[in-house]
Amino acid sequence: MTQHAEFDLAVIGTGGAAMSAAIHARLEGASVVAIESGTLGGTCVNVGCVPSKTLLAAAHTRHAALSNPFHGAPTAADTVDLSALVQQKDDMVGMLRQTKYADIAAAYGFDILPGTATFADSSTLLVDGRPVRARSYLVATGAEPTIPAIPGLEQIDYLTSTTAMELTELPASLVVIGGGFVGLEQAQLFARLGVEVAIIGRLAPHAEPELSSELRKAFLADGITVIGDRAVTITPYDGLVRVTTRTGKEATGERVLVATGRTPRTDGLDLPAAGIATDERGFIMVDEQQRTTNPAVFAAGDVTDVPQYVYVAAMAGKIAARNALGQHEEVNYTGMPSVLFTSPQLGSAGITEAEAIAAGYRCACRYLRLSDVPRAITNHNTRGGIKIVADADTGKVLGVHALAEAAGEMMLAATYAITAGFTVTQLADTWAPYLTMAEGIRLTANLFRNELPTSCCA
Repeated sequence: MTQHAEFDLAVIGTGGAAMSAAIHARLEGASVVAIESGTLGGTCVNVGCVPSKTLLAAAHTRHAALSNPFHGAPTAADTVDLSALVQQKDDMVGMLRQTKYADIAAAYGFDILPGTATFADSSTLLVDGRPVRARSYLVATGAEPTIPAIPGLEQIDYLTSTTAMELTELPASLVVIGGGFVGLEQAQLFARLGVEVAIIGRLAPHAEPELSSELRKAFLADGITVIGDRAVTITPYDGLVRVTTRTGKEATGERVLVATGRTPRTDGLDLPAAGIATDERGFIMVDEQQRTTNPAVFAAGDVTDVPQYVYVAAMAGKIAARNALGQHEEVNYTGMPSVLFTSPQLGSAGITEAEAIAAGYRCACRYLRLSDVPRAITNHNTRGGIKIVADADTGKVLGVHALAEAAGEMMLAATYAITAGFTVTQLADTWAPYLTMAEGIRLTANLFRNELPTSCCA
């Protein structure tokens, strides 16, 4: 590649949005270059979804051995070798970085150019000071953990979700600040590896209240201290760290992990030089077609203000690439699923009851406890429930939400039902294999016409 080469699309980043954009642009026959200033692969494979979920799987495996409900098949769990777990995690990440990123770029025929990208003006991109010219540009640089302005935080060696997964020894105790997805997963991960954990924040504040309440009970059953308040000060205390909340409650731990959201990664890009506007939190503003306020520049993924899931980033990256090449497409968020990989999992597809009411629907909802789902009964694990949100006038399914061990797997069926426009009657009358957790969706839908208890398969 020469200094004066021209591409149809230059992609800044190599994460989910960037790789999806590059792949789909190449499928359209476009010439593409991707630019990466750090580690190939972005957040998901390196420090996000993949490493956190493999360590969670390890933690859940250990907990399953310790809490085995089948007394006739005894199990045991020894002490945790965190260094070995982290090495296994790192080996897997390295393998995926090669096979799903480097090898994919080679297979689709686009180069990955190392260096720091900076906009010199509205039509000039420099990489380490050298111009890279393209007809269109895509910013897909992702996001990183937000560091809140809590007095005393800057004086301690705090952890983030990134640095926590680099530890090689377990702390004796940990205070997690933040009750969102990252904070909840990290809190349970360390608790199930044997760490004394306290979490400060509202647990899953945007989830259905029936399910967030049940999740709180699950955390308490795991021995996690839950303080539904906001941290306001951090002070050293007898060799430990004390976190004080707004109402004067306190939690003390050997380490503190901050999980209070994510901030767009745009440092060094000089977005103003390119005429690219951001919102008050620094996220790049885009229209329905992923175009920024600079017509030649698109943006996708966590650097924009969208739900921060890798599949959302990948979809937006694909749409951005196609539009950069002359199409006019939009991301359709109908039925979008999400999964919190705690145990039990919190799964959601579509909108919540509160969101439905805010959108002007006359809402109808039904809730089924997992103690009425045969699969949960046979598993000897009935903690959780399923909730369906429907339009009271048409019966159309608007949202499906579940707290269950396989809630994430259930959400694919829920997404299909919502995007296909199913009514609760159609959902109740659709085949569901017996003794699966997903059968609970059909049983919940049946409550809209009959709230009496049913037989096993009825």
